[in-house]
Amino acid sequence: MQEYKVETLIYYSKLTLDTKHIMKSSQKEIQEKLDEHAKEGWKLASTNAVSFGAAIYIYLYFEK
Repeated sequence: MQEYKVETLIYYSKLTLDTKHIMKSSQKEIQEKLDEHAKEGWKLASTNAVSFGAAIYIYLYFEK
């Protein structure tokens, strides 16, 4: 039987001329989450991102 898990990460926008600052600052944390769940036998099944106000919510969907 399949098991499913959702990991939510939240990043806040800041005033900067660098339009990719969230992408740059989030890569390390997202990779750490992927590695952490992979060690536990989880596989990344899907992703989603939603912008709300000054925040970006990134959803990582895992299955086992």
